[in-house]
Amino acid sequence: MPSENNQNTKPFEGVEVGEKPEDGVVSFNRQAWDRVADAGDRYYRAMTSEQIQSARDGEWRIRITPTKAVPRDWLEPLDGKEILLLAGGGGQQSPILAALGAKVTVFDLSPRQLERDIEIAEREGFEIEAVSGDMADLSMFESERFDMVLNPCSVCYIPDVVPVWKEVARVLRHGGTFMTGVINPLYYIFDAAKLDRDEFVVRHKIPYSDADLGEEQSELLGDERPREFGHSLSDLIGAQLDAGMQLVGFYEDGWGGSDKLSTHISTFLATRSRKL
Repeated sequence: MPSENNQNTKPFEGVEVGEKPEDGVVSFNRQAWDRVADAGDRYYRAMTSEQIQSARDGEWRIRITPTKAVPRDWLEPLDGKEILLLAGGGGQQSPILAALGAKVTVFDLSPRQLERDIEIAEREGFEIEAVSGDMADLSMFESERFDMVLNPCSVCYIPDVVPVWKEVARVLRHGGTFMTGVINPLYYIFDAAKLDRDEFVVRHKIPYSDADLGEEQSELLGDERPREFGHSLSDLIGAQLDAGMQLVGFYEDGWGGSDKLSTHISTFLATRSRKL
């Protein structure tokens, strides 16, 4: 949490999640991501002072999928831009963006993830705004506030992605850009346990929910892992267009390493859209 006498970091603002049918999932996943932050997962390790200085010196990369960097011409120039880092807590992207001169608002479901961003901002003298809430409800932000919305892969943790795209389009200025990483729906159609044994057995339909596993859910996923949802391409891409955005960039990525499916097909998609 920020100290009261620090003038470079705006206070953390907690936003209550509204009364919605999916509140059980939102609450469960918020607690799960808090645990991930505490565990120090490799994808949620905060930037060091040395890495931030490297960014100031021109050596930096931003990822919205596991391994590939977002092309620089998708992002630059960043100096002076109002950026919403959506579901981007954890102290990885916000310090780089701030070091490059952007005015950063980082929004995340997990207060513990946001604490990382606040700690780094205080340490490095950055000014950021940290807000906690459900990404499907950005009502705390006025319309057309941001020049850019950057969304590291995360909509796989919400039941319905369409409201997110609508809210993104609302808070973006006309001509503003939106970048997001999403999971290829094919990732969710296979029996995960058999896939680990290199057996490609189609089991699930899209859209997918971890709840589809029924009684196997706790056994296969445990009681602490964030719950996931697989969305159709119509919702992942088509709904962005329906919300008033134009697709202007695209690339694919994978998990890398020994992931079984990634050796056959790219399991992540990255899109760049512009608000018309």
